[in-house]
Amino acid sequence: MIILDTSAVKALAGGHKTLNLLAGNMARTPGDRLIVPALCIMQAEADDEGAARRVLALSSVTVDNLDTVASVTLGAMIRDGYGGPDTCHALYCALPRPEFTGMSILLTAEEAAYPPGVVTVDIDSPGMLAFS
Repeated sequence: MIILDTSAVKALAGGHKTLNLLAGNMARTPGDRLIVPALCIMQAEADDEGAARRVLALSSVTVDNLDTVASVTLGAMIRDGYGGPDTCHALYCALPRPEFTGMSILLTAEEAAYPPGVVTVDIDSPGMLAFS
């Protein structure tokens, strides 16, 4: 599963060449989706009017909703100092969950925002497309 945090969502909305290529490639592969945590799309829209519309227009993007279990878990993560609401929602999405099998990859421009053990890939790393 490939997850986009707020920095990656903002970059995708801004026309980031590699992320747009990835989104296009995933749109052509049945079952492949870019997962955008709801709080990341919210923060991207708060920072840049229209960012959510531009990202959600891509057929390969799916929003991970904030349900009851997630909201309680995120509250604990924020309280424990793992970051703000959007960062914690991205981290939550990257953690193992029954509904998602396999390894999760978190695409970000801010790798240092995530604790060790989370597989993060910088959106500007030369081999970024090798992970899709």
